[in-house]
Amino acid sequence: MTTTTHPVSRTPRIALVGDRSPHVRSHVRVPVLLDALAERDGLALDAYWIPTGDAEAPGAVKGFDAVWMLPGSPYASEAGALAAIRTAREDGIPFLGTCGGFQHALLEYARDVCGLTGAAHAENDPTADEGDLLIAPLACSLVGHEGVVRVTPGSLAERALGAERTTERYHCDYGPDSRRLDTLRAHGMRFTGADEEGGVRVAELPSHPFFLATLFQPELAGDGTRPHPLIRALAAAAAEHAARRHPARPAASIPGAVSGTSAGLVR
Repeated sequence: MTTTTHPVSRTPRIALVGDRSPHVRSHVRVPVLLDALAERDGLALDAYWIPTGDAEAPGAVKGFDAVWMLPGSPYASEAGALAAIRTAREDGIPFLGTCGGFQHALLEYARDVCGLTGAAHAENDPTADEGDLLIAPLACSLVGHEGVVRVTPGSLAERALGAERTTERYHCDYGPDSRRLDTLRAHGMRFTGADEEGGVRVAELPSHPFFLATLFQPELAGDGTRPHPLIRALAAAAAEHAARRHPARPAASIPGAVSGTSAGLVR
């Protein structure tokens, strides 16, 4: 007798790193985006919130198929935010950092890759020496601002957007000091998006499968029912990562195999 078995699909798991708050608009938007990704784009994700304090634990985001470092700084734990980013970077886990996530992605890279151990974020360390400030107060606040961003042709950002120009929303008071970025460039980070005044707004790592950070907040685009292309790209990268980690196997060969939504899914 021949037994027919069917491949078991595994829903990609995404770590949402940040200190979840009903007062942070991007956090409130996340469940809407997850629903839209599943319903419109067929990109279902099991999403787990990881507070930055918990992210300090070794291996906190290991085993995930994507890490999204969300806005909401100052984070309860700078060390936890940086640890999550470092794990995603070193382990090749698809990563998106938005607003505070962008700022801390640059900070992690400066310290852990470039050896700039004194690199500081003015919001976290307002007494830091000016020469150490990688992330500094913006000359003009971008809270509530919407503006044009131009991205580099052939970059990950351009491929994900499908365009070289986009209009994006912000909610931040801090950004990178352009005078401090040459060292990051020399160590492999690319700055592939800028506003109309030349201010850096997008960073990525070409050596990584998917590592993208934006000072703007793509999660605030529209009403959330049509996920921003960068968020769709992250979800697609998570699906590819899950497929590589867990090639489909016959259901009969996996004890207790089930399909569907995990109890940890954010809604």
